[in-house]
This record gives sequence, structure tokens and C-alpha cells, in this order.
Amino acid sequence: MRPTAARDTAPPRAAALGRQRLRGRQLVIGVPYLWLLVFFLLPFVIVARISVSEMDGVAFSDLVTFQDGVLQFALRLSNYAFIAEDTLYLRTYVASLQYAAATTVLCLAIGYPFAYFMARAKPTVQPALLMLVMLPFWTSFLLRVYAWKALLSEGGLIADALIALGIDQLLVQLGLITAPGRLMHTPFSLVLGMTYTYLPFMILPLYGTLAKMDLRLLEAAADLGATPWTAFWRVTVPLSKAGIIAGSMLVFIPCVGEFVIPELLGGPETLMIGRVLWDEFFSNNDWPMASSVAVVIILLVIVPLALFNKYQAEATERRP
Repeated sequence: MRPTAARDTAPPRAAALGRQRLRGRQLVIGVPYLWLLVFFLLPFVIVARISVSEMDGVAFSDLVTFQDGVLQFALRLSNYAFIAEDTLYLRTYVASLQYAAATTVLCLAIGYPFAYFMARAKPTVQPALLMLVMLPFWTSFLLRVYAWKALLSEGGLIADALIALGIDQLLVQLGLITAPGRLMHTPFSLVLGMTYTYLPFMILPLYGTLAKMDLRLLEAAADLGATPWTAFWRVTVPLSKAGIIAGSMLVFIPCVGEFVIPELLGGPETLMIGRVLWDEFFSNNDWPMASSVAVVIILLVIVPLALFNKYQAEATERRP
């Protein structure tokens, strides 16, 4: 009788264990989704709602009204039409995406070798290198930007060094500065400031990916006759793709809406969407227009990334 009783209690225990695992899985998945819902989707819905509303003083008109038995929806789309018609907004969007893309490429070109060196360094040295990457975060972001302003201004240490080496002449030919010796308030100073600021956000994901890579794969590639350079491009770079994508997103997305660095290091030729948002919110006090600008830039960034992730997931599923 005892073995029979044991068999009778086994299925309920298995079912209870399965329910516990399911609840645990739902909790683990639900917490990040709840975070995104509260801190991303809900604010985005509020901003989108303001963008299609009429502003009456400090209040906004209702989108749905019910009067005399008639249910009415009032969506004001004139702001989006104005954005599509005004070339200033188009140029600003394109410039913001271009500066963000240039910063991302430079951060990747500088950060990948550094992250590779960190991942291949001795285990006793890696914590020190990691601390050096994170060291700028110990100083105020605003102070670091002001420091670059002093370094690139006339008589600054970096400005004098670049002029002495004749690099300013090259920058003039590339169209990054307007005149020799004038390094501040140019595309050069803007991209330099953003690259310095966001470089750690590229290095850290790359280091995390490269540090976990199985080095036996490189040994296998060498045994098959691959040169170190070929093994790097055919083995290391593909395996670090996740770090490249994560670092690029961490750099590109905040760079698109950057305001402080363009305000302090940029100039009239480096107008970005963050400054336009500031002007619409605080100078013009036109919250619906500013919200429309914000919604468009969010869609310009999020939609391509979502499509990219979708196609990447489908390509991964199709692999044998």
C-alpha cells in the first residue's frame, strides 16, 4: 500500500512544482515589463496625448467629449503637419541623427580595441582597467563638459596642441571647423564632447561580451590555418556582435536627444533636436508642439531599432 500512496501523491506534487515555476517565470518576466510600462510607455502616452491637444493657458483640452448626446473625438494634428512642412525641423532631425551616428562610430572605433585589451589583460589587471573606464562617472557630467570647453577654447591646452600640429588645417578641409584655430562651437567640438562622454557606454558592454568569449575557438581557428587577423574578423567580431549592438544603442539613443553638450560645445551650425525641444517648451511655451517634436524623434529612433531586432530574431530562428 505504501508504494501506491507514494505514486498517488507524486502527480499533485509535480503539478504544484510546475505552478510554482510558472509563477516564478511570470514574476521574472513581469517585473521588467511593469518597469517599461510605468517609466516608458505611460510617459510616452502622456506626451503623445499632449501633442494632439489644444493648450489653453496651463490646461489641455479633452480629446473625448460628450455633449448633447454626441460623442466627439478632437485630435489636433496640425503640429505634425507643420513639422512635415517646415524644413528647419527636417534639417534638425537629420543633423541629430548624423551627429549621433558619427559619435557611435567613433566610440566603436575607439572602444573596441580598448575593450579587447581589457578582456585579454591579466585577471589581476582587469579590475584596475575597469575602474579607469568608470572613473569619469565620479565627476559631474556638467563639469567634464565645461572642462572640454576650456581645453578647446582659444589658449586651451588641446587647442594649442592641435594648432601646433596643424590638425586644425585638416579639420577645415574636412568641414568640421569653419576657420583655422577656431575649434569651439563647431561640429568638431560637438562630436568630440559626445564621444568623450559616451565612450564608457560603448566599452562596458563590449568588455562584458569579450571577457566571456571562449578562447578555445581562436585556438581552433589557428589550428585550421587562420591567421590572427582572419581569426579576429571571422571569430571574435561575430561573437561580440551582441556587445556591439548593445553599446551602439546605449550611445546612439541618448546622443540623438542630447542637449547639454550641443548647448555648451556646439554652435549655430550644430543645431540638434534637444535644443529645439528646449526652445519649444521654455521659450515659446508651446507644449503641444514640443511634444510633437519629441514623439517624432522617438519614433525615428525606436521604430527602426524594433524592426532590426525583429528581423535579427527571425534570422536567428532560421539558422540550423
